[in-house]
Amino acid sequence: MHLDKMASYGFTRLLYGFTRFRTSNSFGNAEDVLVLSNHPENYLAEFVQSGLYNHAPMVKWAAANEGACSWRLIGEMAASGAMTATERRVLELNHRYDVRAGYSISFHDVSVRAKGAIGLCAPPGMHQHEVDEIWDEHGREITVINNVTHLRITAMPFASSRRALTPRQREALEWVGDGKTMQDIATIMGLTPATVEKHLRLAREALDVETTAQAVLKASFQNQIFIFPDA
Repeated sequence: MHLDKMASYGFTRLLYGFTRFRTSNSFGNAEDVLVLSNHPENYLAEFVQSGLYNHAPMVKWAAANEGACSWRLIGEMAASGAMTATERRVLELNHRYDVRAGYSISFHDVSVRAKGAIGLCAPPGMHQHEVDEIWDEHGREITVINNVTHLRITAMPFASSRRALTPRQREALEWVGDGKTMQDIATIMGLTPATVEKHLRLAREALDVETTAQAVLKASFQNQIFIFPDA
């Protein structure tokens, strides 16, 4: 629905990214970054999976700012000679795939560790001044719609690229989060303490963390615990 709505404004290719594990100098483990896009798979492989996106001018802008920004910024950087060699690689890649004109929105999040943004790309053949004219007329409503979509996506349960938690793993982590002891959890779940520990160990492996406390925190960030069974 969101793709169709953005296409009605002239943005036919979208690239959304979100992480809850940002550090001072990175977006955290790549496996924990949620990426949604309708760009061609070849482009995503070169831009996202290779990690090249970390050096993209608009991604850098989104990491340091909130709000909306015209891709006119890229042209200004190129014209001034301010681009690094890696940033020029990003520019060359984008030109190969006709990713030339668009707008980026960087979302406000309540956690300093969280960051979400979306790149709205115009179709091949459209120039940046035409995109800017669209934004002058519809930018406010486009920004609102994308913020609502961002809030909806971040409220949904999602796992990393490793694997999702099983119902038993989720339940065991929930009881740990509620402060129950291992014996309490075993009694509540009708299991032995050894089986409970097995579920917790598998949950730690699935979440790629070392301690159960970290597992509870990460599962909570990913909306994988304290959710309705059919979520």
